[in-house]
Amino acid sequence: MKSLPLEGDRAVRYTEGKESSEGTVKRHKHWLGIVVVLLWLGTLVISPVPAVALPTSPALFARLPQGNAVTDPKALLRLALPINNPTARELQSDLEQISFLVRGKQWSKIASNINKAKAIVRDRADELLSSIAPEQQDKAKALLADLTDSLERLQTAAETKDRSQLLPAKAAALDLVGDLEAMMVQDYNYTPPKEYAHLPQLRGRATVVMETSKGNLTIVVDGYSAPLTAGNFIDLVQRHFYDGLPFTRAEESYVLQAGDPPGPEDGFIDPQTKQYRAIPLEILVEGDKSPLYGITLEDAGRYLEHPVLPFSAYGTLALARPNDDPNGGSSQFFFLLFEPELTPAGLNLLDGRYAVFGYVIEGEETLRQLRQGDKILSVKVVDGLENLVQPATT
Repeated sequence: MKSLPLEGDRAVRYTEGKESSEGTVKRHKHWLGIVVVLLWLGTLVISPVPAVALPTSPALFARLPQGNAVTDPKALLRLALPINNPTARELQSDLEQISFLVRGKQWSKIASNINKAKAIVRDRADELLSSIAPEQQDKAKALLADLTDSLERLQTAAETKDRSQLLPAKAAALDLVGDLEAMMVQDYNYTPPKEYAHLPQLRGRATVVMETSKGNLTIVVDGYSAPLTAGNFIDLVQRHFYDGLPFTRAEESYVLQAGDPPGPEDGFIDPQTKQYRAIPLEILVEGDKSPLYGITLEDAGRYLEHPVLPFSAYGTLALARPNDDPNGGSSQFFFLLFEPELTPAGLNLLDGRYAVFGYVIEGEETLRQLRQGDKILSVKVVDGLENLVQPATT
């Protein structure tokens, strides 16, 4: 595929460079960033087709993030788990808030949140364990013991008021909370519509390691929220489809794209059917029980609603597609190189237009170094392969 030039991007950067006052640049950078995204959005496609006109509804600009947007990929994955345990969510929230509190050096509130988390684990363990299957109870209780120790270390780090110790301790505690919450997912049996029965599905999550010419990326792929998009990707990984393919597009602070096979085709040709495997646009909206298929949230009149998997983390993984065909995605994917001033969470207009199906959880520095022409050496599933379900053959 050929990369489309971003004339608007260059124009905005030139404008910024000509500003005589640094203060003026800072005041206007946010809105200039939005203009850049509007100009750029129409070019995020799998083949060089003309960009369609973008909507100009003022309602789209009303989607300013409320409070502090979540930009941590692991936090987003925890929030996306299909569980119903308010106590676990309360515990998670107390710990997640520490990231925001430490920015304002609100040490008394940090101490309060840690004490609340400790009290939940100590006094309300039965509520946490109530969502876990009997055969996993012993493992869950061991996790709670580990979490108790981890919270003690977090409290010690908070007493030093040293964020370099506090944040890693908080992350370690939240990893344990995430492991506990993952055990709370029970009876996940969602089945996509019958017209997509010929596509592979991922019924759960899988972790892959992508080895590139610049280093490794560890990615969690979420089939709970995007079973067809994630299933297609994991199936192609198992076919070694991506091994040896180059990154075909790299736009600084925007996207890194790959998955275009050699030859004239823009996507995967199924060797059995000899047909292009097309993946429908698949977006799970907060509050819905199943994804929306084949239509953008804007076209569905739901542009004020929020996907469960948003474009708000560096290394967000999504399926590329022709901009004139919501159901034309196949093998090509892109990583969003999130910059909050240029692609602000809740306002970047990518949400609801492209299907997010995972996040990079390790290897951010590698992702920052990758450029057009660098290669994917291999991609391997290291966890969760048992969740891949192939279509029944007739």
